[in-house]
Amino acid sequence: MIAHALARAVEVLTTAMAVAGMGYFLAAIVAARVFIAARRTQLPPFAPSVSILKSLKGVDTGMLDSFRSHCRQNYAGNYELLFGVSSLDDPAAAAVQQLQREFPDRAIRLIECPERLGANGKVSALAQLVSHAQNEFLLIGDSDITVGPRYLERVMIAFSQPIKPGPRNSQPVGLVTALYRGHAHRTLASRFEALGIATDFQPSVLLSKLIEHGMRYGLGSTLAVRREALDRIGGFAALVDFLADDYELGARISQAGYTVALSAEVVETSTPAYTWRGYADHQLRWLRTVRDARPKGYVGLVVAHGLAWALLNALASGFSPLSLWLLGLSFFLRLTLAMMVGAEVLGDHEVLPNLWLLPLRDLTALGMWTAGFAGNTIVWRGERFTVTNGELHSADDRHSSQS
Repeated sequence: MIAHALARAVEVLTTAMAVAGMGYFLAAIVAARVFIAARRTQLPPFAPSVSILKSLKGVDTGMLDSFRSHCRQNYAGNYELLFGVSSLDDPAAAAVQQLQREFPDRAIRLIECPERLGANGKVSALAQLVSHAQNEFLLIGDSDITVGPRYLERVMIAFSQPIKPGPRNSQPVGLVTALYRGHAHRTLASRFEALGIATDFQPSVLLSKLIEHGMRYGLGSTLAVRREALDRIGGFAALVDFLADDYELGARISQAGYTVALSAEVVETSTPAYTWRGYADHQLRWLRTVRDARPKGYVGLVVAHGLAWALLNALASGFSPLSLWLLGLSFFLRLTLAMMVGAEVLGDHEVLPNLWLLPLRDLTALGMWTAGFAGNTIVWRGERFTVTNGELHSADDRHSSQS
């Protein structure tokens, strides 16, 4: 009797979650359509001088090609590239020196940033690079981001958006960020990562933008910022102990009264050839960071796994006609969302050939989301940390102090 009641409860729960998931898919589809319409808006020309800052550690796959794409910009204004390394012995320094030889007419500087100002080494280097930057506008992006020839033009023009009335829009644009797609490398885990970026994470960004009437955070793929806005929040020095520095930068600039804009441009990141362990570590790092930064939003992500809930519902109900109908409709909406965001919004050519992986990837993602509640420990660059209120603390040091 108890077993029957429990099975019935699971069936009812998974039915409700599958229906909620379909509602999420529909809302995300609407958000994608709104973004597609908005990015057709013509903005006034704006091409100020820009300093591009890159914090480097080691050599990533395709990193030099990424740097080259930044040197091949069709941009009316001037720009410089500043690369920071903790030591000139870092292998990344040789890549920058090769770039300097290939593009002698570009303003490219390699700068040693030896000070460790906090737990986040990337932000620590950025804090030291800022003093070397010559321009009012700064652009920060991850080392593996590859961009198109009109990248700078399309990102910087977003600063010319007209100021809208209202307390949240009373200041000019202080930060511009951009969506990104993933480029997978060899392994199935890498393909899972790229597929999740295009069909799961980016739809959630567009939906949060629609629900919150604008962006309230940044994405590490592109963070273009006015120096005055950065100074107002205390500069990068205020972020050196935060893991989600991109989120924190956008959130603080928004709280300071500036608008955070989402550019029409889409960039590409390289997803490493993960092992399954590496994939799990990366997913848990991201999920637990999101949970720490936006706890209510993280709980709300339960409905983002609609296809997984529909699959579980079909199993729980013994493949009843209703469950099969819910599964078919959920699968249709999931494919529609994946194609609209992945193919139309992001221009990701890897989405279509990998669509068959969606059910398995979504079931895995639901398991990862659940595991995100199981602690606040993450693995980052081979080190274990705990994340508390956005700040990084060495898990090894904490363990030692408790021993």
